[in-house]
Amino acid sequence: MAVCIAVIAKENYPLYIRSVPTQGELKFHYTVHTSLDVVEEKISGVGKALADQRELYLGLLYPTEDYKVYGYVTNSKVKFVIVVDSSNTSLRDNEIRSMFRKLHNSFTDVMCNPFYNPGDPIQSKAFDSIVSTMMVQAF
Repeated sequence: MAVCIAVIAKENYPLYIRSVPTQGELKFHYTVHTSLDVVEEKISGVGKALADQRELYLGLLYPTEDYKVYGYVTNSKVKFVIVVDSSNTSLRDNEIRSMFRKLHNSFTDVMCNPFYNPGDPIQSKAFDSIVSTMMVQAF
């Protein structure tokens, strides 16, 4: 399903980035960081209704020739970015939403760990295994 999954802190530095084709890892870092501008635009959209502000799923941020980039923001302004291969046309919006919900629940488990310092890179094996299963489903 996903070729890259990233968790970005409130201050826009990466807490976790993982990509499947490791030879293109730098390209995915660039893609994730360029998507943060679109995320900021969607978050700070002037004139939004109150109901829209509670929506955590941002939807498709932008498509490229090879990939589609989706975004999600938690209430604490932590951002999740999932990059999906454009050739995967069978992937629907509700499946992307469920991936983000699963990622958010796993992130919440990491935050509830008393030994995790908020702001440190995520090194949880449980979180890594959840991300791995989300990426393996594509292949």
